[in-house]
Amino acid sequence: MKQGSGTSRWARQVGVTLVELGLDPRRWLALGQAPRFLADRRRFLQAGGRIDHLAPMLSDYVDQAGAARGHYFHQDLLVATLINLAAPRRHIDVGSRVDGFVAHVAAFRSIEVMDIRPLTLVHDRISFLQRDLMAGGADIDGITDSLSCLHALEHFGLGRYGDPIDPDGHLKGFAALHAMLEPGGTLYLSFPIGEPGVHFNAHRVFAPGEVLGWLPGAFDLIRFDFVDDAGDLHADAAVGDIPALEYGCGIYTLCKRAPADA
Repeated sequence: MKQGSGTSRWARQVGVTLVELGLDPRRWLALGQAPRFLADRRRFLQAGGRIDHLAPMLSDYVDQAGAARGHYFHQDLLVATLINLAAPRRHIDVGSRVDGFVAHVAAFRSIEVMDIRPLTLVHDRISFLQRDLMAGGADIDGITDSLSCLHALEHFGLGRYGDPIDPDGHLKGFAALHAMLEPGGTLYLSFPIGEPGVHFNAHRVFAPGEVLGWLPGAFDLIRFDFVDDAGDLHADAAVGDIPALEYGCGIYTLCKRAPADA
């Protein structure tokens, strides 16, 4: 573990908990921009403008134009690009963000979405199936040549999204993902990497190479990319040769091996 990482991890967890309770510390800090807001309001009125309602957006005074870094930005853009280049016959996603990765892919092709939660859809290139992947099922075995599960597997079995409590939920979900693929099919998988542990009920964190031992011999690792603690992407990295991370994101491109007797 990096020096001081325990303190920063604790601070991040406290921040996340406060946000979940509706108490966002960033909004408290933004109160320092109130004098600027009041001065802008005064200038607007003096210039002849009319204000019907006050809706202070104080943090926008100091925020950047957007967030072009971090786990979701990099994984969504990278994996969507890889799928576009691969042009699979069929692509199914399990549990990834619909307003991020799924929308990226739907911009250029059809995509099927599977999630344990319900979803109301209004897009003709996105179809949806509500399902608990931990339960598996022969009806989904070998159904696709391309599959993604981005920042979702770490939640399986923790109950956060209404899923059944199961300490082995991530392993059952991974086995089901393997079963869904045809031999030679591609799985795009991402999850938090760093010091392994269960952060109940938010997520699990895995060691970077841990996934390669979950189903020995089932997959070949085609490429590994990761996002570091600063939110920057490191492309085409070696799983065993990355710096110590507190809360990074591993992005794995895996190819399902054909059965040995095939």
